[in-house]
Amino acid sequence: MSETRLHPKLHGKELLLAIIRWILIIFFAVYTLFPLLWLVSSSLKTNFEFLAESPFSLPSSPQWINYKNALTVAGLGRMLLNSVIVGIFATLVNVIIASMGAYCISRFRFRGRESIYTLFTAGILVPLSALMVPYFVIINALGLYNTYGGMILLYCAIGIPMSTFLIRGLMDSIPMELEEAAYIDGCGFFGRFFHIILPLSRTGIVTAATFQFLTCWNEFIFANLIVSSEKLRTIQVGIRYFTNQFSTDYVSMYAAIVISIIPSILGYILFQEQIIAGMTSGAVKG
Repeated sequence: MSETRLHPKLHGKELLLAIIRWILIIFFAVYTLFPLLWLVSSSLKTNFEFLAESPFSLPSSPQWINYKNALTVAGLGRMLLNSVIVGIFATLVNVIIASMGAYCISRFRFRGRESIYTLFTAGILVPLSALMVPYFVIINALGLYNTYGGMILLYCAIGIPMSTFLIRGLMDSIPMELEEAAYIDGCGFFGRFFHIILPLSRTGIVTAATFQFLTCWNEFIFANLIVSSEKLRTIQVGIRYFTNQFSTDYVSMYAAIVISIIPSILGYILFQEQIIAGMTSGAVKG
């Protein structure tokens, strides 16, 4: 009898919590998506519509020519290619170095192991803007200023702390017995690393690679710092100079911003499961 009386109260409380939960979800969804929707809508307007009418009005007729202007007139295609080249090679080098470092820290026991790991991961807490002068001096001293190599080396370095942290977290969850069995069977150091640890660490590596590539793609400060040639500008730096080339053509600049956002969205959609699994790896042990 008492359970019957309590049931409606519990049901009403759960209903209220569900309503509050959905209100919060809808609020944050609108808060997150509205700027993106506004950007897309503005990129499809004419300059007259954008400047004369309400900023929240819809385009009377979609102007897809704005995207063509962004790609051809502003040379956005070359900037996209530069971002792809730098992002791919910086990600590849970063993941290789971070995987090797994480493997040694995770699987071997030696004095100062945790101290070295702390030094690696402490780089996550350092603001990148605080390292502008040291990085510029080092890149310039190596003769890599205004080169692909300079950008690749720099992006690889700034992403190593996060990549090492993610990959090591997953390697710690791999049983040591697998390596011990492989060692008994005659598998050497590189064999265990490439044939056992790397395949089993695929989730963490994909997560680290995704974050690294998105960092390279969206980074602006260092790309503007160590590159001055127009031929080497990445997409984010190129958008900055859009206002010089199109002093009043804001809609084409917004079209360029939309184009630059697409790879980030696609990357997260394609590797969403791996990213979530990699971020939560090692959270529950035992």
